[in-house]
Amino acid sequence: MNATNPTKSPLLWVPTGYFTMALGYVMLTSVTAIMFKNLGMDNGMAAQYSSMLILAYTIKPLFAPFVEMYRTKKFFVLCAQVLIGLGFVGVGLAMGLPQYMFFLMGTFFVLSFIGATQDIACDGVYVTSLDSRSQSLYCGIQSLSWNIGPIVASGGMVFLSGWLHTGVFGHDAKVFGPDWGDAWRIIFFLVGGITLVMAAWHARVMPDGARAENTPRNVADGGRILLEAFTTLFQKRDVWKMLAFAFMFRLSVGFLEKIGPFFMVDPAAKGGLGMSNELLGIVYGTWGLAAVLLGSLLGGWCVAKRGLKSTLFMLCCAINIPNVTFLLMAIYLPSNLYVIGAGVVVEKFFFGFGAVGFMIYLMQQLAPGKFSTTHYAFGTGVMGLCGLATGVVSGHLQEALGYVNYFVFVMVATIPSFIATWYAPFHHEEAPSGENAEKQQGANGKGMPA
Repeated sequence: MNATNPTKSPLLWVPTGYFTMALGYVMLTSVTAIMFKNLGMDNGMAAQYSSMLILAYTIKPLFAPFVEMYRTKKFFVLCAQVLIGLGFVGVGLAMGLPQYMFFLMGTFFVLSFIGATQDIACDGVYVTSLDSRSQSLYCGIQSLSWNIGPIVASGGMVFLSGWLHTGVFGHDAKVFGPDWGDAWRIIFFLVGGITLVMAAWHARVMPDGARAENTPRNVADGGRILLEAFTTLFQKRDVWKMLAFAFMFRLSVGFLEKIGPFFMVDPAAKGGLGMSNELLGIVYGTWGLAAVLLGSLLGGWCVAKRGLKSTLFMLCCAINIPNVTFLLMAIYLPSNLYVIGAGVVVEKFFFGFGAVGFMIYLMQQLAPGKFSTTHYAFGTGVMGLCGLATGVVSGHLQEALGYVNYFVFVMVATIPSFIATWYAPFHHEEAPSGENAEKQQGANGKGMPA
């Protein structure tokens, strides 16, 4: 597969493309949970409402073929980013009105579908613009860039919300309620502006992405192609094992995603660490950022050096076992910021290290074939289903079990991840690396097909 525009270096658009994708996704599906809790919701409802916004990302394979129908993949990326940016600005404006929660949930729901479209199109640009060797070469940068989005959103924006709440608006940080709306509306203005700037940048540097040979001509044709895409997906050898891997690989992470930040801001009387939004942002946005960056780079290097097949189980261990740090913190309730930060750094480093394996596995084992964009979207949609299912119940389970018992449950949830990874099939040859890659390039004139 040849790049659609070789004059545009992937370094110009891969980092910013995946950062922007992740920023919107995490603002909608994770940071909203903190906002809901700040506004006075209990853990169960805050986690449930924010997790419901994952639905669009779960069912995005149903509309993935239609991204091919009009214009280019880049066109859909740009349209989605402009609409998301304007939507977040609209949320900020609406939060100045009385009884704004109904409008917020409706807007968030619409934005989640637009964000899912952005994911499909941006992944499509990546898969169709880079050959298989380049995908492996940039997989660490792709994973690193995506992981910066959650840190900026869950770290930087959460910190800023706390600082605005206390330092600018003069409210009590320990009291959750409607007063938090003043700070959060500023956050949505800021995120909306960042997204619009990224859209302008990508208009200049992002390649169009290759059009698939099966591009639909109309809606009926799109429906037929969707049916064919699903049929061919389930005709793939060991597809159920691949999908089980896609669902289970990050199962324990799904249970931890919403509850980890809740644990840190809940008071000690409820079994939490009693941190402010500012401290939560510092831990996730500075120490956590450095750990994710280093972990992602080392994970990408490890896969490129040793190959995915020989490292996948190790990557699964890396992404799951360090969750024990939250169990230890729940038992001992440390008050020292450096001890808490060390626990977060361990978890974030190994998350970054292990997350590389999931992305490259889907690209090289599940996606290859006639409908690579749709099949890759199906794989990431299954991951979204895991996040939806675990997130909806996580808050209610935590309230029923308490933090210590809940984190024990999280560790038990790592077992299915190990089983699914152990039996994950490999039917496509991995992209070559190093000297062998150069030989492959010289022999074929291009990398192996995605």
